[in-house]
Amino acid sequence: MRHFISSVWTFIFDHERSPLRHIPDFGVRHMVFQLLGWMWALSFSLAIGSYTFLAVSMIGHIILIGAVAITAATYTAATKRPQLFSALARR
Repeated sequence: MRHFISSVWTFIFDHERSPLRHIPDFGVRHMVFQLLGWMWALSFSLAIGSYTFLAVSMIGHIILIGAVAITAATYTAATKRPQLFSALARR
């Protein structure tokens, strides 16, 4: 069960393993991921009928999705241009 949950989580949230990997432009891929996050935040908020907490839920999702996006961008930069991090270490 733990492996199944981990596999599903990775398939959905790992931009290199999800179907979004076929989008060549990272910026577009990120935008699509953000839009899907907004859609799910809105859907769950409306589904439970809690209009009061919609804004809080969206802000929370923005923060979490932003953290995921920053992590993904950092990993991508570390893979493609590791010299960027060398320059930061020298400062």
